[in-house]
Amino acid sequence: MVKVGVFGANGRVGKLLIDDLRATDGISLSSVYVRSSLNFSIDPSILVTTDLKSFLNGCDIVIDFSLPEACEALLEASLKTPKPLVIGTTGLSAHQLNLLKQASEYMPILYATNMSLGVALLNKLVYQAAAALEGFDIEIVEMHHKHKKDAPSGTALTLAESCARGRGLDLDKVRVSGRDGNIGERSRDEIAVMALRGGDIVGRHTVGFYNEGEFIELNHTATSRNTFSKGALRAASWLVNKESGLYSISDCLEL
Repeated sequence: MVKVGVFGANGRVGKLLIDDLRATDGISLSSVYVRSSLNFSIDPSILVTTDLKSFLNGCDIVIDFSLPEACEALLEASLKTPKPLVIGTTGLSAHQLNLLKQASEYMPILYATNMSLGVALLNKLVYQAAAALEGFDIEIVEMHHKHKKDAPSGTALTLAESCARGRGLDLDKVRVSGRDGNIGERSRDEIAVMALRGGDIVGRHTVGFYNEGEFIELNHTATSRNTFSKGALRAASWLVNKESGLYSISDCLEL
């Protein structure tokens, strides 16, 4: 039985992880890390702690859906107490991403901005489309609920990176994240990423390829956050016995 530690349990996905763990064979909840207190009740046999070392020692693998600053603290603690990590936290800074890469030299880490099978396949498709549809303009629109803190979403940025790789471009040099006023014509290599926020939208991502006389749009819509929690549990079962290194959800799904 694989013992899972949940980091970020008070969050929307964290709560779902705990629920889904009860119904998943071969894997169980053993420890929960909280900054102050857990805002719901769980089995009293589960370790609930504010001490990162105790949390890490109480599990075989960690699943993290938290905030960037909390994820950074987890990575720093894991360098002292290495554990396999499944990280679904988005909005990580360059420093935090470098820390993640450093930590992966000492433990297996699966980092994904989206844990769903559909988005993993969408990334592969947009890479192929970007490479094949030379000359088509690429525009990405993402929609999420009004409480989401980072924009654009990590998933949208990953999709943009897949498009840029398909074109052999450096995303940092061609990405546009908004248009306002007299900005001139659209450049040939531009990859636009636009964010919409409202209501309770779980997540919708559209990658469009637009040309004179035709266009293609590839779309993924998440209708339940369980998509992310169940994907993370599948990733944890796959990762737990892997060697140190940095893995993606595509590695897990063998795409």
